[in-house]
Formats: sequence, structure tokens, C-alpha cells
Amino acid sequence: MSSTSNSNNSHNLALESKQDRPNTVRIPDRVDLRGSPRSRQGSPSHSPRLGPSRFLNGEKSGASFVGAELLGKLWADRKKQPKNAKRKGGKVWYQKERVKGLVVLTALVGLFFLVDWIMLLRLQDHRVGSDDRSSRNASSVSAQVKVTKPSKGKKHYGGIYGRLLALAAHALAEGQNKREPKDLWQEPVVPASAWRPCADQRDWEPNEGKNGYIMVTANGGINQQRVAVCNAVVLARLLNATLVVPKFMYSSVWKDVSQFGDIYQEEHFIKYLAPDIRIVKELPEELKSLDLEAIGSVVTDVDVRKESKPSFYLKNILPILLQKRVVHFVGFGNRLAFDPIPFKFQRLRCRCNFHALKFVPKIQETAALLLERLHKHSAQPGLLDHYLVGPHAVAAMIARSDRAKASKYLALHLRFEIDMVAHSLCEFGGGEQEGQELEAYRQIHFPALTELKKTENFRLPSPAMLRSEGLCPLTPEEAVLMLAALGFNRKTQIYVAGAQIYGGTSRLAALTSLYPNLVTKENLLSSAELEPFKNFSSQLAALDFIACTAADAFAMTDSGSQLSSLVSGYRIYYGGGRMPTIRPNKRRLADIFVKNNTIEWKVFEQRVRKAVRQTKHVQSRPKARSVYRYPRCKECMCRTD
Repeated sequence: MSSTSNSNNSHNLALESKQDRPNTVRIPDRVDLRGSPRSRQGSPSHSPRLGPSRFLNGEKSGASFVGAELLGKLWADRKKQPKNAKRKGGKVWYQKERVKGLVVLTALVGLFFLVDWIMLLRLQDHRVGSDDRSSRNASSVSAQVKVTKPSKGKKHYGGIYGRLLALAAHALAEGQNKREPKDLWQEPVVPASAWRPCADQRDWEPNEGKNGYIMVTANGGINQQRVAVCNAVVLARLLNATLVVPKFMYSSVWKDVSQFGDIYQEEHFIKYLAPDIRIVKELPEELKSLDLEAIGSVVTDVDVRKESKPSFYLKNILPILLQKRVVHFVGFGNRLAFDPIPFKFQRLRCRCNFHALKFVPKIQETAALLLERLHKHSAQPGLLDHYLVGPHAVAAMIARSDRAKASKYLALHLRFEIDMVAHSLCEFGGGEQEGQELEAYRQIHFPALTELKKTENFRLPSPAMLRSEGLCPLTPEEAVLMLAALGFNRKTQIYVAGAQIYGGTSRLAALTSLYPNLVTKENLLSSAELEPFKNFSSQLAALDFIACTAADAFAMTDSGSQLSSLVSGYRIYYGGGRMPTIRPNKRRLADIFVKNNTIEWKVFEQRVRKAVRQTKHVQSRPKARSVYRYPRCKECMCRTD
């Protein structure tokens, strides 16, 4: 691909609307990632400020633009003014009368269902028994209930789900010797095993990267950064550019100064992708002295719309690259669309994620120890151990002399850290104190959400609406109720992934009480083994990624989580149909949990199993969805049937 052909492509593939008139953009000041003086090409220490876009003239920018991305589609005001304001009087009268009739009819139907619901509720209350009647009421989900566990030990469970937790504890105690449902540790093997990895296949010539250099400073945590890296690889091929090894932005949330080479094997990354693109570690000397901000070569997330099409980059970025010889993307979070993307570029995306990114030996060695202890010193490495930790899997196994039969474990990703909780805008039973704490956190870390509250003609959804739509992360209490309802035995070994859970150890009390064989990397590895990762949250997250991916079964609590998406995709790609993943439908679960004060355990169990079973169907990647999460597509995997 030459410079000329790329220039022509910018006209042929420019499918975006009229957004080509540039505006000025203010680029944030930059601070060294490691606290030392830096070159002019260094990475900023925080996310770009809100401001007008260079390429999105006429579009919303700043807080309103972010708000439209995050919430606009779901919560935008549905009241629209009619195009023709002048209507005939008779027609207006008829419409008003019609509306009145519909309102009356709706009210009557609603009243009928309300009375019917009350009668059914009273009948259900009668069946459950008089012992529970005094503790139940139909006021709201937020009612605080305390129930005594109907088993030995007189365990008390309080909070919103106190009654259900007591019932779950009783069911687990009674079912200790019962067999677990077969599908807990299995996928639908036949349809799942029909797919095999093939993203490593190539049929094009190497890219010479003659049009200039692309630099990327990726924001977010390790998983967001991983996606940004692979998107940058595709962009380099698209623009016939040379990619400089990506840098990672310091985040006030993650507080980690790790760079690409601290997490991934740099040499493997460069060599493996050499047949696809040219990658260098640094800019050439003649470009290092340039002030990239001054010459207009810095492009932020404000400038690039989320999931922009290739035509946007050919139209707006390629001319800058050809003129300035270097473009620096700051942020680059989810800025490349999944569709429409040419077949070979999509395959390159998969090749980067599943083949080119391997963790450094330090992470692999410690992760191998973690897996070996999770499998209770098994005589055989796990199915995915080789792909995740390389030769260290066998080394850890050989080092043990007391090898035994492998022990199964379930990995649970509790995405309930304060950043997720605050960003969700949901309520979690903590009252006024919780609300104040989360609002203070939002003002510091998510100022765009705070600005949305001040925006006129934009009404934020209520926490109740968010929950009913399945937009709130599952709490630890909801997660353990889901596992108990699915039938996981009380003796199940559960590996809990995640950083510091919001609410601390008290928030995990129900989980540890119902499932005492709960472990984390902190209690499986010694303090000496964890010492090299101290203060490096991204490297610790890499250990969680490996433990979750290698698990015999994996349960996510938030399907929108980047870690859960990458883990489930990796399990699909290399798992051969033998690595089940539990993906809860939170909207369905919310409808079940809202009945926590009245529902019987058997009914709860049946409804949860049905809600989860519906998500276990083997399907190809839906259009415009992530190939990292849904790799079952012709670009990433090949069918064997």
C-alpha cells in the first residue's frame, strides 16, 4: 500500500458524514509516567480534557458528547416536537379523545393485573408459612430484612437479601452429598468444538510502514490497554504506518506505572507481527525533537468518535500522517469499529490478541505457581496453561513430588470495585453515606458524569430503572445467590478475581459463609512471591486474567467488564468447547431478585437456572460485537464441520 493509494482510499472509503472541517483542540499538559523529566513525545499522565473535537464539527462535544455515548441511546428524552405544528382543530380534538380513551383502558387493565398480583401474592405467602409472614412486605427491594438461618449454628443474615441467603445456606447444607447439575462444568460440546483457532493464518505481504509513524498511549487498566494495542496494530496496517511500541497512560484509578515491556514480551510482539506490520521501539532521532502538540500531531479521544470506521482514519488521520510523518493517539479507548472491517484486518486484530500478546516470564512463572496450587498439585497441566504461561506450566508441575489428581475450581470475577460501583450510578443498600462517598469519587474520577447532572434537558435515569434494565453490576450477595441457585456444591473451590471489593471484607461475608473454600491470589501465594508485583495493579490483574482463563468454569458478574470479555473470548478461542462460562442476564436476574422477600427457594432456583441457561448457547459473533469477546467468526476461527 503506497502513500498515493492510501490518499485515494481516503476519498473512496470516506463514509462518515460531513465532519471534515477541523476546529482547534486543546491538548492537556503532560507529566512523566515515572516522575522524571521526559521527552516531548512522552505520554500524558491523565485522560484528555473535555473540549471541542478537531474532526467532529457540528457534533456534541465535552460532557454532552460523553453523555450521548454513555447514556443517550437508553435515557434520551423521548418527547419529540411534531414536524407540522399546525394541525386542524378537529384532528387535535380526535387525538386528545383517543389518548384519553387509551389512558382509561390502560388504567383498567393495570388495575386488573394489580388485583390479580395481590391475590397471587397472598396465596404464595400462605404456602410459605406464617413464620415468614412477619418479615415480608411488598414495600420495595431496599427493605432491610434479617432472617435466622434454619440450620445448625443459628447463622444470621441481614441486609436486602437476608431471607434468600438464609434459604440458600439451608439448601447448600442439605445438598452437600447431592450431585451437581451436569452442565455446570460443561459447554454444549458438539457445537462448541466445531470451531478451531485459525487467526494465525496469513495471506498478504508485510507492510513496509512508509507513510509515517503511529504512537499510541493507551488509557484505562490492563484489559482496556490490551484492546487499544490490538486496535493500534490494525490501524498501522490500514494506514501503511510503522507502529512504535505502545505506551500505557498513568491512571489515578489504577495507580500503576507499568509499561508495555513490564507486562508483555516486547520482542515476541515485534517478531510475531513482523509479517503484518513494521514495529519499532522508538521514533527515529530526527522526529524525537518535534513538539507533536505544536505541529498538530496529537489526537485525543475527544477528536475520535468511539468505534470509528476505517474510513474516518483514512479521511482525517492519513493526511496528518503524510504531512507530519507522525501521529500520537492519546487514550485510544475503543476508537476502532468492529464492523465494517475488511476480513484480513479483522483477522489481524484476533492474531494480535490471541497470539502476539504473551505475558513476560515474571508474570508467567508466578501464574504457573498459582495454577498449580489451584489444581492441588495436579499431575497434568490444565487445558489452557500452555497458552497462558508457556513452559512454566510444566516446570511448576515437575517441581512437585506430591502430584495428585487435578482439583476443579470455579473462577468468579467480582467486578465490584469502587470505580465500577461509582460509574454505574446504581444504589447498593448503603444509604446516604454510600451515596455521598460515591458522588465524591465520581467528581474526582468521572467528572463527565458529574457534568451530566448539571446539563439541562438531560435527565439521568433513576437507580431503580438502571437495576431493572440490568445495568447494575451484581453485588457479592447477588453473585453467591446465583451460584447457589445454579447448584454449585458448598465444597466448590472458588477463586475470586478482582481488586479491592467495595465495602471490604464485610461485603464478602455472605460469600465466604456459603462457600468456605474461597481463595484469592493473596492467600494462595506467599508475601515473598507477591512482592515483585506490589504497587503494580496491572501486573496483579494479569495474574487474575490467567487464573480466570484457565479455570474449569468461569462466572462473570458484569458482562460489560473488559476482563470478563477478554477471558471468555480466550476460553472460546483455545478451549475447544470444554471451557464453560457463566454469563448472567442481569435484566432477567433483576426481575428475579426484586421478589427477594417473597419468592420460594425452589422457584428462585428454577428461574435463575433458566436465565443462565439461555446465555450458554453457542453462537457466531453478532454483527458489530467485539471479536475479543466473540471470536467464533470466520475472521478468527474456522469451522471443522
